[in-house]
Amino acid sequence: MAAPMELSCWGGDWGLPSLHPESLTVMAYAKFSGAPLTVNTISNSWRAPKGDVPVLISEDIVISQPAKILNFLRKQKYNADYELSAKQGADTLAYIALLEEKLLPALLHTFWVEAENYCSVTKPWFASRIPFPLSLYLPGKMSREALNRILLTRGGPPPYSLTEVEAQIYRDAKECLNLLSKRLGTSQFFFGHTPTTLDAFVFGFLAPIYKVCFPRVQLQEHLKQLPNLCRFCDDILTCYFRLTVSGHSPAGQDTADANLQKLTQLVNKESNLIEKMDDNLRKSPQHPPRKLTTLKLAAGGEESSPLNRLSP
Repeated sequence: MAAPMELSCWGGDWGLPSLHPESLTVMAYAKFSGAPLTVNTISNSWRAPKGDVPVLISEDIVISQPAKILNFLRKQKYNADYELSAKQGADTLAYIALLEEKLLPALLHTFWVEAENYCSVTKPWFASRIPFPLSLYLPGKMSREALNRILLTRGGPPPYSLTEVEAQIYRDAKECLNLLSKRLGTSQFFFGHTPTTLDAFVFGFLAPIYKVCFPRVQLQEHLKQLPNLCRFCDDILTCYFRLTVSGHSPAGQDTADANLQKLTQLVNKESNLIEKMDDNLRKSPQHPPRKLTTLKLAAGGEESSPLNRLSP
């Protein structure tokens, strides 16, 4: 029996299971590969064992960083890439590098550096989920770390001014989105009809840009002009996280789950009754054993939602 695995990550909002891109990446990959993760949302990253989020814990093993977590899951036989060719594997690495170089700086800037977005959305959201007095300090610390990461990837002054850096990172991000849209085309996922590591990374990076309601939305506006990428995010939320475009469970899904639970309880009761009847028959010498009628489930009692066939 496999050891239990727990994932510590930031929580979600705006119809997303998490607002944190790296947490979203790991959560999506776990869904794609069928890895049975128990997800625990945290109120501040210092409570994570290594200070980094997301963090995977399995017995005495503690792993952070998405790439390392995904490698660990593959070693546990939860591999979403087992059907990929060597060339597709190489393409995956190339596109992930493209995301981290071209799209991540603009994503960080949108959340943590753009003043209006940070003051009206990012800081209040994280502060409301962090206990006092850390709520007064930790969002600012995360903002400074994001800016430092941007400057490290793009170069800081001198020789570049911050304004020039901002203009360049948004140009690069929009170019990256265009390339992703062209690569996806009309396919459901990047390598056909089955999601892989690349789909998990793209979803983790795109979904926060697509869903969070910011006052300054230049990157979001560009993404919404690429309908295949928006459809890609919506499909994953619907099929793997059971969330609709509005962020709620699909209509009827909760009712179907409740009906399935009631049906299971009924079957269990009937099975116990049949077992008792069998025991009574075997203990009665004057009555020879009889063949009991098999309990048949009504066709309407089975959950037939297409979402369950898609879910790992």
